[in-house]
Amino acid sequence: MELNGFSQEQLDVREAVSKICHGFPDSYWAEHDESGVYPHELHTALARNGWIGIALPEELGGAGLGISEATMMLQTISESGAGMAGSQSVHANVYATQSVAKFATINQRKKMLTRIISGESRVCFGVTEPNTGLETLKLRTRAIRDGDGYNVSGQKIWISSAQVSSNMILLARTTALEDVKKPSEGLSLFFIDFDRNIPGLELRKIKKMGGKAVDANEVFFDNYRVPLDSLIGEEGQGFKIVLHGMNAERCLLAGEALGLGYVAVEKASAYAKERTVFGRPIGMNQGIQHPLASAYMNLEAAKLATYHAARLYDRSSIDDGITQSAVGIACNSAKYLAAEAAFSACERAVLTHGGVGYAQEYHVERYLRESLIPRIAPVSREMILNYVGEKALGLPRSY
Repeated sequence: MELNGFSQEQLDVREAVSKICHGFPDSYWAEHDESGVYPHELHTALARNGWIGIALPEELGGAGLGISEATMMLQTISESGAGMAGSQSVHANVYATQSVAKFATINQRKKMLTRIISGESRVCFGVTEPNTGLETLKLRTRAIRDGDGYNVSGQKIWISSAQVSSNMILLARTTALEDVKKPSEGLSLFFIDFDRNIPGLELRKIKKMGGKAVDANEVFFDNYRVPLDSLIGEEGQGFKIVLHGMNAERCLLAGEALGLGYVAVEKASAYAKERTVFGRPIGMNQGIQHPLASAYMNLEAAKLATYHAARLYDRSSIDDGITQSAVGIACNSAKYLAAEAAFSACERAVLTHGGVGYAQEYHVERYLRESLIPRIAPVSREMILNYVGEKALGLPRSY
């Protein structure tokens, strides 16, 4: 990857995180993908060196950096060969906590974020539901006020790292859908203890195609009790609050996709230089060389979009001239472009390797499986096109 144009802080992040990731080679990730064992060691190493709190306030023990630097961190992790599994093992601790850092009270921030930054606790993000999918405004998991707390009932799906998390940032409905005046009202954000020993909480792991080292789950709540002080911000304003973290997530996921694409092109290029057929390296053939060059250029273009979006996100908090609409368009565009570039790069890496590309020992098949994640999650390509068509081009809403 071309490094000109990055800030010194971003380059410092890349260098420091690369040194940590050097201790986790491709063989580590292949073994964990096969076994499904969580990469606790990477999380521990990153926390020990202060990287879990990269974009959280310094007064809480965080680094106080921005999403621009956090995106570089997640890209570097992915690019090391850890792929989506490695980056997803710390992903939610970076982006989901942004809403807590901005909208929680001082006491809540100290209580909720300090242990996450230190690595003592981990957090998962509970938004998606099986019967609503991308229709976030129609979420039906209820948090019903009862005395000094709330009783939570409902179901969440595709919740990463729930098996190892001690907390969840939960979006739940505090006012019934049929009772709200606007679709965006009635949802509230909670930071809850995620204690599987307390009645009313059940987890079921989902068997999946890639990123197997990081668990994905269905989560069932049945009158699960949470205290009043777990509410973040005002009741009924959770959707507006959670949007703050969702734009950050788009940037981080774009960075993760970029890392996966770059390592795939690097592996393919190295193989194309070494593999000799008909008396010459296959990389001399334009049929091999041109698609790899195209994949690299697409990654470079997506990189520019990604770090432009991250910069807008960071500056929007201090520059009133940067609208949230502009941030949303940039972050969604970056996620789309990076995901497409990564998929093309990973596909090309497998094809460059030929038959051995299908073998686990060359790792590119793992990259290809994982490259589907940013194309699908947390929002599909088609929904991003809908969003950009409406918000950037002023076209009629199509859904």
